[in-house]
Amino acid sequence: MVEQYLKKPMPSEKKQQDFYQKLRTKIQKWADNKSGLIGSVSGYILFAPDLFHLLTRMMLDSRIDAKNKAAVGAGILYFIAPIDFLPEILVGPGGFLDDVVVAVFVINTILNKFPTEVVTEHWTGDEDLLKLIKKISNSGNKYVSKLPAGRLVKRFTK
Repeated sequence: MVEQYLKKPMPSEKKQQDFYQKLRTKIQKWADNKSGLIGSVSGYILFAPDLFHLLTRMMLDSRIDAKNKAAVGAGILYFIAPIDFLPEILVGPGGFLDDVVVAVFVINTILNKFPTEVVTEHWTGDEDLLKLIKKISNSGNKYVSKLPAGRLVKRFTK
C-alpha cells in the first residue's frame, strides 16, 4: 500500500500550490485563536505545509540515495498518516506539531549527510531554512520535549 502512494505521480504545480495555500490559511486562522503551550508553538505549526513540501521535493532529488530517501518517505508518510501522536482529526491543526518535529528530524539528518544545497534549493518557505531548523531544534527542549513525539525523537537521537 505504501508503494502505491510513492509510485503515484506528483500533482501538478498548480494543485500543489492550491493545497499549500488552503492548508496554510486554515492553520493561520486556527493559530490566531490559540493561547498557552499550543499558542506559543503555533508559529512552528505554520511551517508544516512548507516542511511537507520540502520533503516531497527532496524525495524526487536524484542526489539523495535510497536509504536516505526512505527516511524522507517516512517523514512524508508521517504527515499523511491518519493516526500519529497528535492526530489532526482529533486536535485540528495543532496535530501538525508532531509532524513538524518528525520533519525537522528528517531534514536535520539529510543536512548532516549531504551538501546544504541539496536541501536548501528545494525550500520555498519565507524564512531562511537553516535558521528555521535551528530555531525549531533549539526550542525543542522547551516545548517539543513535552510532547510524545518529541520524547520519542530525543530517545532515538541519543
